[in-house]
Amino acid sequence: MLRWYRRRNAPSIFGDLTVVGFVLVQCLDGVFTYLGVRTWGPGIEANPIISSAMTFAGLGVGLAGAKLIAVGFGIILHLRRTHVIVAVLTAFYLAAAIVPWTTLFLAR
Repeated sequence: MLRWYRRRNAPSIFGDLTVVGFVLVQCLDGVFTYLGVRTWGPGIEANPIISSAMTFAGLGVGLAGAKLIAVGFGIILHLRRTHVIVAVLTAFYLAAAIVPWTTLFLAR
């Protein structure tokens, strides 16, 4: 059975690298989202939660708040030693956010 967490208190290189990757992907997604919305308008954002946050609080504050919350939850998962979940979320963000934004910017 796949273990989703570690019970030991031993340091985890995999976990440390995973959470750093997660934070980097969140930062990249934030920058790409900001540039995309500034370039093509708010309709380009596909995530309704992020779009609502940006509508309510403004582009910079809404986006920064959403990304800070995401990073905070990723760090909580890391501290709970659920490194596999953090790795899956990192891969998901790469596939669902970074690759599409990169494709849009390169096609422009």
